[in-house]
Amino acid sequence: MNSTAGAWRQRIGYGAADLSCNLVWQMIGLYLMFYYTDVVGLKAVQVSLLFLLTRIVDGVADVMMGIIIDKTNTKWGKSRPYFLWGAIPFAILGILAFYVPDVGPVGKLLYAYMTYMGLSMVYTMVNIPLASILPSLTSEPQERTMLSTVRIIFSFIGATAVSVLTMPMVKTLGGDSQATGFFWTMVIFSIIACLFFFYTFKNVEEKVKVQVEKVTVKQAFSTLKGNKPYYIFALNILFMWGSYFFQQGALIYYFTYNLDRADLVAMIAGIGSFVPIAGTFLTPFIAKKMYKRTLFMISSVVNLVGILIMLFAGSNIPVIIVGAVIAAIGYGTRQSIYFSMQADPVDYGEWKTGINASGLLSALNGFIGKVTMAVAGALFGLMLTWGHYVPKGHQTEQALLAIKMGYLIIPAVLVVVSMITMSFYNLDKIYPKIRAEIDERNSEREKQGIAV
Repeated sequence: MNSTAGAWRQRIGYGAADLSCNLVWQMIGLYLMFYYTDVVGLKAVQVSLLFLLTRIVDGVADVMMGIIIDKTNTKWGKSRPYFLWGAIPFAILGILAFYVPDVGPVGKLLYAYMTYMGLSMVYTMVNIPLASILPSLTSEPQERTMLSTVRIIFSFIGATAVSVLTMPMVKTLGGDSQATGFFWTMVIFSIIACLFFFYTFKNVEEKVKVQVEKVTVKQAFSTLKGNKPYYIFALNILFMWGSYFFQQGALIYYFTYNLDRADLVAMIAGIGSFVPIAGTFLTPFIAKKMYKRTLFMISSVVNLVGILIMLFAGSNIPVIIVGAVIAAIGYGTRQSIYFSMQADPVDYGEWKTGINASGLLSALNGFIGKVTMAVAGALFGLMLTWGHYVPKGHQTEQALLAIKMGYLIIPAVLVVVSMITMSFYNLDKIYPKIRAEIDERNSEREKQGIAV
C-alpha cells in the first residue's frame, strides 16, 4: 500500500463487507431455526430437511461462483464487482426470509424454501468474493493477516449487533408479536448491510497482478493436484466450523429450555460475538512470533477449555459466563488466523502449477462450509425430533439432552478432531520461499510482456 491512510481505507472497506454478511447471516445462524419452529410453526424435522437441502444446493452454487469469479475480467477486477451487484438483492432476500405469510402449513414451507434458498444464493454472490479477493489485495503475508484480522473484527461487530440487539428489538418493534418484531429487525439490519457493501466496493482495489488469461475449469481444478496443504485445510473446515454451527444453532434453545434463562440469550450471544475481538486484535502481533498453525492450535485449546467449563458448570450462571468468555477468546483468535491461512494454499497451488485459482479454491472452502452448516443444522433438527421437542412447551429429559449435546458436547468433540487434523498442516515452514518464487516468476512474466 502507498500510505498508512490508504492501507487503512482498504482494511476498513474489506472488513465492512464481512460486517454486512454477519448482520444478515448471524440472524440466520442464531435465530432462523427458532423463528421457523417457534414463530412460524414449522416442524423441527421439516426445518432440518430444509436446511440440509438448501445448503447443499447453495454449496454447489459456491463452486460455480468460484468458477465465475475466475472467468470474470472487468475494469474493477475479478471479485470486487460482486459487492456492488449483490448488495441490493442480498438486502431484499434477507427481509423476505423473515417474513412468512399466513398461507397454510404447505405454503409456509414452500415459501421458506424459496426465500431461504434465494438468500443463500445471493449470500454466495457477495461472500465468496470476500475470500477470493484477498490474494489480489496484497502479496505480503503480514498485510494479509492484518486484512483478515480487520475483517474478523468487523464480522464480530456485526455479529455482536445481531446477538445483543435482536431480541430487545424484536420485543420493542413487535410487542406481543414476535413475527412482526423479527420482520422489522431484519429490515433494519438488511438495509445497513446493503449500504456497507457499497462502501466496500468503493474502498477496496485489486492491486496484486495475477493471471487474467482465461482459466478453464480443468485448469483451475489442476491446482488441487498434489496440494496437500489445501486438502488438510479443507478437511479441517468440517470440524472447525461444525463446532461453531452446532453451538450457534443450539444457543437459544439451551438457555431457554435447559437453564430456563431465556433472558441470558442476548448476553451469551453477545459474549460469543464481541469478546473474540480481543483475541482477533492480537492475532497479527502474535502471528509475527510463531507459525500460523501453532497459533491455530493454541487458540483451539483455549476455545475447548471454555466449552468444557460451560459443560461442567451445570446451572451455575457465573461459571457459565466465565466459560463463555474463555471460549470466545479462543474462537476469535482461531477464526482470525484461519482466514489469514486460507490464501496460503492458493499460493501453493499457483506455485506448483502456474495457475491462480483463488476463486475456485475459495468457493470450495465455501462449499465445504455450507455442507458443514447444512449437516450441523439438519442433525440438530433431527436431534430435537428424536428428543420429542415441543415448541414453547415442557421438554422431556431426552429433548434437553439433545439440546445439551448440540450446544456443548458435540462442539467440544469437534474442536479436538479439528486440532488432530491441523497437526498435519506444514505449509508455514516453506511458505516464504513459495511466495518469493511466485513474485519473481510474475515479475519475469511482466518484463516479458506476458499477462499476469
